[in-house]
Amino acid sequence: MNKKSAMSLALLAVGIVLIVFGINANNSVSSSFSRAFTGSPTNKATWLLIAGIACSALGLMGLFWGRKA
Repeated sequence: MNKKSAMSLALLAVGIVLIVFGINANNSVSSSFSRAFTGSPTNKATWLLIAGIACSALGLMGLFWGRKA
């Protein structure tokens, strides 16, 4: 395993963890109150989901980009 693959796997793992935290934050009591009053979840939940999706996408791209058949 080279450095690029290791970094890509680490990014993918961090992205998955951030998505899980974002989903948990989205289902929290504070997010429910925020959704009741403003119509949207808390900023923390939103940013955790965005960061998780971005890290996961970068990790997947790093794993498959330029891979030789």
